[in-house]
Amino acid sequence: MFILGAVVCALDIGVDIWVRRYRQPMRVMEAVWPVTALYFGPLASWAYRRFGRPMSRRWQQEEGVDGPPDKPGWATTAIGVSHCGAGCTLGDIVAEFAVFAAAITIASHAVFAEMVADYVLAVLLGVVFQYFAIAPMRGLGLRKGLAAAVKADILSLTAFEVGLFGWMLLMAFVFFPGPHLHPDQVTYWFLMQIGMVIGFFTAWPANVWLIRRGIKEAM
Repeated sequence: MFILGAVVCALDIGVDIWVRRYRQPMRVMEAVWPVTALYFGPLASWAYRRFGRPMSRRWQQEEGVDGPPDKPGWATTAIGVSHCGAGCTLGDIVAEFAVFAAAITIASHAVFAEMVADYVLAVLLGVVFQYFAIAPMRGLGLRKGLAAAVKADILSLTAFEVGLFGWMLLMAFVFFPGPHLHPDQVTYWFLMQIGMVIGFFTAWPANVWLIRRGIKEAM
């Protein structure tokens, strides 16, 4: 039920952005918000309407204001974590199905192969997401933009994956030590949603530090 609700929340945010035209000034956030809803569900919907929609030019025109309202510090951090988490989440979804379809294992366990594939794709997608946030804000070219994206995102996405991977190991060896769950099962993805929420919070301290040091842009 929570999976269905999360999908509905993601679709609702997507419709609000692309159909109702509450477009985001930072285009990458138009993907980040719906992806975040895939694991945070209604909480992501609330956060989008509280902090995401006010970033759009249309909302500001409707409200008769020249810019978005100020965000509390915790909201700035949360949006930074969600930006990193979106790349990790998409990477995880693709990697889980790919490893399952190819029946890849490491040390006879699929979970280790899943973790390797998850991390590789999370790095690739996370850096791309970060590039399209940081390069336009700093006016950087491709090479310098990618270097800045790597510097800003590696620590954050690694911290996210630490939380998720710890949960995945518990899933594989503690909660379901016999016949393991697989990506073609609903229970698997419900538990992965929990793991992504855990990853969100394990990435929080890293994002606080990165934003305060100016390594990662506040969004």
